[in-house]
Amino acid sequence: MDVTESPIERPKHGQKRFYSGKQKEHTLKSQLVIDLATFEIRCVVNGSGRRHDYKLFIDSKVRFHPETESLEDSGYQGITKLHRNCRLPKKKPKLGKLTPEDKHYNRSLASRRIAIEHVNRRLKVFRILSQRYRNRRKRFGLRCHLIAGIYNYDLQKAN
Repeated sequence: MDVTESPIERPKHGQKRFYSGKQKEHTLKSQLVIDLATFEIRCVVNGSGRRHDYKLFIDSKVRFHPETESLEDSGYQGITKLHRNCRLPKKKPKLGKLTPEDKHYNRSLASRRIAIEHVNRRLKVFRILSQRYRNRRKRFGLRCHLIAGIYNYDLQKAN
């Protein structure tokens, strides 16, 4: 599971809702849940750029089976309350350093999570997600679902 952001034009009203401090521009977020075995997109959830990744997950009502292992980045701190079988990177302790075991764990987790980043890249090949989105924001979710469907169809056709 990961989130990708798409830039939008500056809104005339309610700019604060869409301003992403991380990207330093107005954005819309798309949260993707993929199956690591098949690289198929299972779920797409959309939100405004200001909304935090974990908050977007909570509001989406997406839940995993207790035996399903999920891999997240550090933007999902606190997900262990909802899903016990999740893998988050270890954080550096205050005024300390990570142990070699923690560094090895983070590196192995990142090597497994790279699949979702590759899926994000394949979706951004469709320029509508990577360049500034100038259409109606209400239709952004529809366009993300259509692009995810095209991606899944192409993936299925290739196999």
